[in-house]
Amino acid sequence: MDPRDHSSAPADGSQTSSRPRGRWRFILYSAVGVVMFFVPVTIGESTTIPLDHLVTALREALGGAAAYVALAIILAGTVRPFVTGRWRRSPARTVFALLNVVGLTTSVMIVSGVGPDVLFAPELGPFLYEALVIPVGLLVPVGAIFLALLVGYGLMEYLGVLMQPVMRPLWRTPGRSAIDAVASFVGSYSLGLLITNRVYTSGQYTGREAAIIATGFSTVSATFMVVVARTLDLMHLWLWYFFLTLVVTYAVTVIVVRIPPLSRIPDDHFPGVEPQPEERITQHRMRAAWSASGEALQAAPPVVRNMSRSFLDGLLMAMQILPSIMSIGLIGLLLATFTPLFDWLGYLFLPLTWALQLPDPQLAATASALGIAEMFLPATLVAGHESELLRLVIGVVCVSGVIFFSALVPSILATEIPVKIWHLVVIWAQRVLLTLLFATPLAALILGVT
Repeated sequence: MDPRDHSSAPADGSQTSSRPRGRWRFILYSAVGVVMFFVPVTIGESTTIPLDHLVTALREALGGAAAYVALAIILAGTVRPFVTGRWRRSPARTVFALLNVVGLTTSVMIVSGVGPDVLFAPELGPFLYEALVIPVGLLVPVGAIFLALLVGYGLMEYLGVLMQPVMRPLWRTPGRSAIDAVASFVGSYSLGLLITNRVYTSGQYTGREAAIIATGFSTVSATFMVVVARTLDLMHLWLWYFFLTLVVTYAVTVIVVRIPPLSRIPDDHFPGVEPQPEERITQHRMRAAWSASGEALQAAPPVVRNMSRSFLDGLLMAMQILPSIMSIGLIGLLLATFTPLFDWLGYLFLPLTWALQLPDPQLAATASALGIAEMFLPATLVAGHESELLRLVIGVVCVSGVIFFSALVPSILATEIPVKIWHLVVIWAQRVLLTLLFATPLAALILGVT
């Protein structure tokens, strides 16, 4: 039996495992997982989740060696597709394997300090390596250790039963995806994708459900949202900004899941895996949730083995993500910096920013378009603008747009989730248009209240 399978639980919850062996593990391990991912803690002058504190401490302890740890991961990730033969499986995998070589080359240049001057512009190579590659390279494997506690000992099944009435009607995903969606939004897109991919390949999500979660909730971490808010001088509105972004992101997803291309992704389970669909519970929901968590707990592996396996999964994902960040991400930033591509792309949003009467609609449209290269770029473009409304709206677009080529796109493509690049581009455009439509009046209302 799969640790997360509760398909045998009766709909009425009458035959429950009310006292499975070691029920304390459900309480303790789940609590540790929740605290590590979702409970802000103040240490010194920094207030963030314990996982972020841990990764920050690890990076400080490594010092200059952190850059070489990331480089070693990139090297392993570049070599692995050629050793395993994975690069031959499709034209797309061949292209990404070659791009990984580009990513390894640029990484060596950054670490060694030898290369063309353009690569060392602060907003290009150093930004990618210091702000994205090193943090992701440490966060994903370390976070995966605690991820095993969060999803492996019954909490996912427990919340899944309770959240069925909400998740399925609104976002067309199983109830068990609730914790996945929250982790994807509040924690980290990379860790959220790790959860999503793991649950999909175990037969508990269909391809469409996994794609919905990956493209609908996998935003940057709440910690990086603070960076965005600081850049846009919005920290005095932090709670308003956070919850506005949360509401808009989830509202946009409600619509996007109902239109192509997401609505047309096959609703099939991962090939070769026995489907483990979530049973629809109609009564005695609390009892059924308790039973489902108990069954998962009884089948769960020992904690050390589970955390070790999860760490390996996280390390393999980091090996797939980091080289792509240093190739695809760099290409996107170069296009944004040295070509008018995003000015042209901004015309897609100009009619809406003009109709919504946003201050400086051309700037708003161009900033919105920049998000597909790197989610932080829109904030840098409008930082310092006199209009607080414009800054607040673009701050929401940075997050709710979700899809960006510097990191999230290669992260999704490194998984088994059945989405194509053109899917991601179309979904990004849909999300930005809807975000502007929803965020502008709500932001105006908030600023009127405050």
